[in-house]
Amino acid sequence: MSNVMKAVRLHAFGGPEVLVYENAPKPQIKAGEVLVRVHAVGINPPDWYLREGYKMLPPEWQPKVAFPIIPGTDISGVVEAVAEDVQSFAVGDEVYAMVRFPGGLAGESSAYAEYVTVPATQLSLKPSGIDHVHAAAAPMSLLTAWQFLIDLGHTEPNPLQPHTHVPVPLAGKTVLVNGAAGGVGHFVVQLAKWRGARVIAVASGSNETFLRDLGADEFIDYGTTKPEDVVRDIDLVVDAVGGPTTGRFLHTLKRGGALFPVFPLGFDGGEEAERLGVTVSATQVRSNGAQLAEIAPLLSNGTIRVAIDSEFPLADARKAHERAATGHIRGKIVLTVAEDGES
Repeated sequence: MSNVMKAVRLHAFGGPEVLVYENAPKPQIKAGEVLVRVHAVGINPPDWYLREGYKMLPPEWQPKVAFPIIPGTDISGVVEAVAEDVQSFAVGDEVYAMVRFPGGLAGESSAYAEYVTVPATQLSLKPSGIDHVHAAAAPMSLLTAWQFLIDLGHTEPNPLQPHTHVPVPLAGKTVLVNGAAGGVGHFVVQLAKWRGARVIAVASGSNETFLRDLGADEFIDYGTTKPEDVVRDIDLVVDAVGGPTTGRFLHTLKRGGALFPVFPLGFDGGEEAERLGVTVSATQVRSNGAQLAEIAPLLSNGTIRVAIDSEFPLADARKAHERAATGHIRGKIVLTVAEDGES
């Protein structure tokens, strides 16, 4: 068996042009790990944050990187080998995972490749009712939505705030989702509906039919209407865009309501939130095979659907990142991995 595989690697930080499709050493499994033959790779914002050198993070948060590195975290594929101490998976199992996140921020996740090693605790059997492309598109975005809304799933200290993030009850509540058509947003819409909430989706006008089909009760086209101008007395706002503008949603919430910015960096409205009686809380998504196993039946039976924006061969990862940079992504972008010997 060859010790070489095809992978997409970075030898320097920069734009999509620094993604190089080339030969790389095939990874070797260690104790507690599973070797997966990758069939598809889901693309996520941390992939381009890493490619750019995490320049949006404070310097003290920027991980130290040793080039060359293979980016990416989300995979679906077939088990090729298992370590002797792993009993939960067998060769030939179809599996999916978010690999080593956030621990692999410096490129140790290594998903843009034909093979990847995955800690068994971060792996789950692939949902049987969907293909590898849809399974690979789910992990990071869906785990983000799940850990924000349903179950945090860990007891790690929160690097973003002094208190632990706590999901809020959703049944009978009104939830506004900003960035509702994107990777995280379209899952938030579906999970909130599944848990009995009334959902207001905010996105560009071209996504109205898409989001109503996913269960949104109301739709706001941010191109023609500012949601903060027309919405009041909301129980929960999930801002899947986040950043410095997330504070504009504070006045849409009722006292006792909550604002969950998926990307909280840049938010400085803590004092205003306290005055308004609003909880602001965020969490860093973490790899969790048990949660992916819990979610799998919901993906298999169509309770949660995965929207695919576009697909690119692994060799065209550069084009996939160029697509991501244009914005207005509906669902997820996926890389497909050719069978051995194909290009």
